[in-house]
Amino acid sequence: MKNKKILISGIVLVLFYVTAWFFIEHKGVQVEETFWALLPSLIAIVLALITKEVYSSLFIGILTGALFWARFNPVDTLNHVFQDGVITVLSDSWNVGILVFLVILGMMVQLMNKTGGSLAFGRWASTHIKTKVGAQLATILLGVLIFIDDYFNCLTVGSVMRPVTDKEKISREKLSYLIDATAAPVCIIAPISSWAAAVAGFVEGENGMSLFLKAIPYNFYALLTILMMVLMVSMKVSYGPMKKFEEQALTDAYWTKKSFVGKEDTDLKVNHNGKVIDMLIPIILLIVCCTIGMIYTGGFFDGASFIDAFADSDASVGLVLGSSVALVITIIFYLIRGVISFEDSMKCLPDGFKQMVPAILILTFAWSLKAMTDNLGAAEYVAELVKGSAAGLQAFLPCIIFLIAIGLSFATGTSWGTFGILIPIVVNCFQNTDYTMMIIAISACMAGAVCGDHCSPISDTTIMSSAGAECEHINHVTTQLPYALTVAAVSFVTYIVAGLTKSAWISLPVGLILMALVLVVIKVLGNKKEKAAE
Repeated sequence: MKNKKILISGIVLVLFYVTAWFFIEHKGVQVEETFWALLPSLIAIVLALITKEVYSSLFIGILTGALFWARFNPVDTLNHVFQDGVITVLSDSWNVGILVFLVILGMMVQLMNKTGGSLAFGRWASTHIKTKVGAQLATILLGVLIFIDDYFNCLTVGSVMRPVTDKEKISREKLSYLIDATAAPVCIIAPISSWAAAVAGFVEGENGMSLFLKAIPYNFYALLTILMMVLMVSMKVSYGPMKKFEEQALTDAYWTKKSFVGKEDTDLKVNHNGKVIDMLIPIILLIVCCTIGMIYTGGFFDGASFIDAFADSDASVGLVLGSSVALVITIIFYLIRGVISFEDSMKCLPDGFKQMVPAILILTFAWSLKAMTDNLGAAEYVAELVKGSAAGLQAFLPCIIFLIAIGLSFATGTSWGTFGILIPIVVNCFQNTDYTMMIIAISACMAGAVCGDHCSPISDTTIMSSAGAECEHINHVTTQLPYALTVAAVSFVTYIVAGLTKSAWISLPVGLILMALVLVVIKVLGNKKEKAAE
């Protein structure tokens, strides 16, 4: 069946290329700053969902963008794929910083496993967390507490909670969802985070941090996602593809077959004398050092306030500086404790690098795909769409902005890029006319960007959530999608209410009640379906 889908997809793709070549080369159809600019990303996403092959799908998306840009000239296409795509994104200091941060975290996870810290934490958790509900709520709580940066959140929560959720037979797909849903959605409502700093930086002519704070009650997608997780876990609601994986996780077959990546190597000699402190100290070091690293890049030690330092921080550099210092201190700590030899600690470094290779490859392809769509003018095309929609439907603009932000973020795989495009437009539309509507529209932009990022298989946060849970990436995407779309639908209705009432005191309670009712209905319908099947 899978081979048949791949064959059909290949035939359709070839026909598409022939058609595109005809219109672009012979009919002179404009590609730049039109809907054509979004097609490379959309093709990659659709192929990934159909074929379940994320690497080939992303590369085909990159190739499609290069073909459009080069107007099907083979030499220019090849140069564009590698020179303007892969090589350029791997030369970008921000991207390299994120990759180095990933590698260092992989090394620390490997060290924690080798010293027995992860095993000890699992033993400790088994005596304190004795239910599936408790394990999931603990994962959510930890995700909410680590609000500084979404990348840091994804990998830290995954490494800490994997032993606990595995013991309770919670699927890696569910763990990936809980990690992803407490990464960007939490960071986007946390004033002290790299996300708050990014949003504040995109606002010109206004106090960016003040606007961010005022937009929090209107950030319905983030708030409703957190509510949905808590209610879903407490009510034991599961639906869509996630339900199938949750049922499989109750069997031994799920844990013995290759249903997730990064499975622990059975040949890895673990120190069974490790203690919980061997996991907690490195995690605490990471949090403290990364926080210091971020505020250092923002000028905190040169006299800037803590908030201003976060607003001006370079998350990529700060996370690398912080994590590298934490890694060195962790190795010294382990050597003093005598839980690992210096030789074994050095062997963990390349092993940690290898553990992150799949995430690094996907991220590289995802960034290259974004470079293709940027060169085709996808951002400018969406910007014109937003300006056109702002002309009339003022009260419905928040829900329109929400949908456009979802589409742009989903197609490009970036929340921050979506902020950079839409927030300045929103500010220009309402800056001197309707301050309250400007706040609601900015929150809709942020919420839609996070939602699209949450759904997109080419989003770096989605990729790292899969890496953090050590779950097959495409499994994470397909199981998370129905949950994210459920919250998106409720958020859309809530933004209509917000646009009409201009009040968070009215719209937010409506959204919270509606979200709870939707989950109750899903649970009732699920129970009826199970009874009918018996």
